Amino acid sequence: MKRRTAREKAFQALFQMNTNEIDIDEAIQHVVEDPTVDSFLDDLVHGVTEHRSELDEWIAAHLENWTFDRLPKVEKTALRIAAYEMKHNEEVPNQVAINEAVELAKIFGEEDSGKFVNGVLSKML
Repeated sequence: MKRRTAREKAFQALFQMNTNEIDIDEAIQHVVEDPTVDSFLDDLVHGVTEHRSELDEWIAAHLENWTFDRLPKVEKTALRIAAYEMKHNEEVPNQVAINEAVELAKIFGEEDSGKFVNGVLSKML
């Protein structure tokens, strides 16, 4: 599975977990067709979940005129994925993590979601 696809699937799984009471493995199985889960996808979902409090605090510290709780779920999820990659995945350059999160926000969010995510993540660099 390509990393972009893995990120989209991770986004969908994390979004489901944020919206419903669903466990990690069940959320992943909902978004993949193959019973063998991609390791990058698995790492993203488990990593974001494991470090969620830390990531949320880091994101919240870089918001202007917003509180973390008021963020829409799409933006929150895209920001968490990028923040996790920036902090905990040395294989992924920060700019790639940012660009991918912006693309996720554009795909799943509103018209200005990508710009918002880009602005917050740029401050986090």
